[in-house]
Amino acid sequence: MIVLANPRSDWSVLKPLLFQSIGQTLTMVLVTLVIGGFLGLVLGVILYGTRPGNLFENAVVYRVLDIIVNIVRPIPFIIFLAAMQPLTIVVVGTSIGTVAAIFPMVVMCTFATSRLVEQNLVPVDSGMIEAARAMGASKLTIIRTVLIPEALAPLILAYAFLFIGVLDMSAMAGYIGGGGLGNFAIAYGYQKFDQTVTWTAVIIMIVLVQVVQGLANAIAKRLLKRQQ
Repeated sequence: MIVLANPRSDWSVLKPLLFQSIGQTLTMVLVTLVIGGFLGLVLGVILYGTRPGNLFENAVVYRVLDIIVNIVRPIPFIIFLAAMQPLTIVVVGTSIGTVAAIFPMVVMCTFATSRLVEQNLVPVDSGMIEAARAMGASKLTIIRTVLIPEALAPLILAYAFLFIGVLDMSAMAGYIGGGGLGNFAIAYGYQKFDQTVTWTAVIIMIVLVQVVQGLANAIAKRLLKRQQ
């Protein structure tokens, strides 16, 4: 029998915990997206640039980075958390808490972002890049003024997709005491057989995803209209 609601739920106690959990989730997600998103952008540009025939063509560098990304990306995050624990302790000083959860999230986000960035840069018209090179533009200038702007709309959509993945990682971080909505749903919902608490956390996460995806769609649509 499934219990749909727990009449003993005390929301005068749960409400402050819920708001605290929302704050922890937003902290983990935003810090991860800012740091991991930026590092992933840099790594993705390097992956794209070192591909055969591109700006920084280097088969050795590309192959090494490609292998590393392919090794890290498929690892389930809950296993990655456990595997990163020794390094997390060295870097952060602890393996428990929100800060300890952010470190492996940033690492995983960096590699995930790099592949998304690379895949969205590949379709950019090579003719535009060659034209910029013919005019004497430096490689970094081409990246900044041609490559990134041309791929900006799909990159924004890719980062919105990445937001969902990072939100999912933040939920799993509850297993190492990272807090957040995932921990709230497990500790006060699932473990106490309170579906109201569990679904409250689920609905909030759904709303967050819808808001971010909606904004990303609107921005990408406007950018695509300007490029036409």
